[in-house]
Amino acid sequence: MEGVIRFVLSNFTLTFLVIGLAASGVALLRAPKPLTAPVVVEALFAWFLLFSIGVSFFYNFVMHTFFGEMSAKFIGWANSPFQLEVGFASLGFAVVGFLAFRRSFDLRLAAVVGPALFLLGAAGGHVYQMISTGNFAPGNAGIIFYTDILIPAFGGLLLWFQHRHGARRAS
Repeated sequence: MEGVIRFVLSNFTLTFLVIGLAASGVALLRAPKPLTAPVVVEALFAWFLLFSIGVSFFYNFVMHTFFGEMSAKFIGWANSPFQLEVGFASLGFAVVGFLAFRRSFDLRLAAVVGPALFLLGAAGGHVYQMISTGNFAPGNAGIIFYTDILIPAFGGLLLWFQHRHGARRAS
């Protein structure tokens, strides 16, 4: 059981993506039938924003701000003041993710674009560290690396689907 808990907490970006997908599934099971594309997109997008952006980045804020030394070790870094900066950037993304949960397309666009650029930049940094220093620590070259690419791609896809299917909230 300890191994499962360690995996879930260490790979929180995957954990919160799966929780968001599960919450979407529950929302769709409870939604009036027949399901339309806008209803499906809304469920997927809302819960993605809440968990993969809001909760995940809040968790990242807590880990980098209050447990910076442990986070740095997991990533394969030396601890530095940069941990605090990453933590507060993550807090900002989390707040926008929470605000965008059931809101307008424009707010959702902001909630995806900022974190997507941050994550893609982090993925590039991970690649650089893998090549230049041989840093294959789990927090640098593990699931976190792959979700640094997957989360922005999935967020972009959801933005496109919401725009295409007109599943927008007015406020």
